[in-house]
Amino acid sequence: MAASSAHKELPACPVETTLTLIGDKWKVLILRDLMTGTKRFGELKRSVGGVTQKVLTAQLRDMESSGLLIRTVYAEVPPRVEYTLTDLGKSLKPILDAMQNWGEGYKKSLQ
Repeated sequence: MAASSAHKELPACPVETTLTLIGDKWKVLILRDLMTGTKRFGELKRSVGGVTQKVLTAQLRDMESSGLLIRTVYAEVPPRVEYTLTDLGKSLKPILDAMQNWGEGYKKSLQ
């Protein structure tokens, strides 16, 4: 896969590989928000919340280079940029679902 050649050698441990690709808090939230479909930059900035424009841009670029999402730029004025998960990005859905289920269970255990 061409995207992986842009990255340095991945860890031998599969769990560490996954964390290398999505271990950042913002990346997980970006994935969560893109699971429902294509979003524009401003939509992501609002829905992720608390992330700066600079950090969001860096995270999106990193995820694009990892092959997790596609960035589409439309030749319009003002320019329109949309982000969509690739099949590889969508394949992370069971992991996000498991994280959501675990988080809900944890919250319930504290009540």
